[in-house]
Amino acid sequence: MGLPRVLKNMNFYNEGFAYGGEAKTVTLPTLTRKMEEYRGGGMGGPVSIDMGMEAMELSATFGGPVRDILRQWGTPTVDGVYLRFSGSYQKDDTAAVDTVEVIVRGRYSEIEMGDQEVGEMGEFGVTMAVAYYKLVWNGATLIEQDPMNMVDIVDGVDRSAALRASIGIF
Repeated sequence: MGLPRVLKNMNFYNEGFAYGGEAKTVTLPTLTRKMEEYRGGGMGGPVSIDMGMEAMELSATFGGPVRDILRQWGTPTVDGVYLRFSGSYQKDDTAAVDTVEVIVRGRYSEIEMGDQEVGEMGEFGVTMAVAYYKLVWNGATLIEQDPMNMVDIVDGVDRSAALRASIGIF
């Protein structure tokens, strides 16, 4: 038994620039496999066939407008903006600290300026369509998803290597 890891602090980076004190929340991409049900002759029931990854997105909220993000609006390439989340998670039963980083590349699909009221904290929100995703746990890459290059690495195993090789992509 043990207690869960709790996010004790975090930072959020855009092209290497830290948003310490500005970033309020970050919603990390949900990893979803596209599954299709299949039942063929002789099968007692359907199974789900893995058809690859679903599209990923990341969203973040800030305490007010962020000029750097506004300057990146309309980036012409699918992976034109580099963002990194770094979280410090601690277990209160052992005091063990884990560093979890999520690195994404993509472009903004939405920028929300939010309500602006004099004397009140504002909110500035962004949503990014993610084209590349990497999850690093204590310095080791745990998951790397690069759909454009047909890379699907989980715990050091590239699950797409044989598929790439079979069509001449190395």
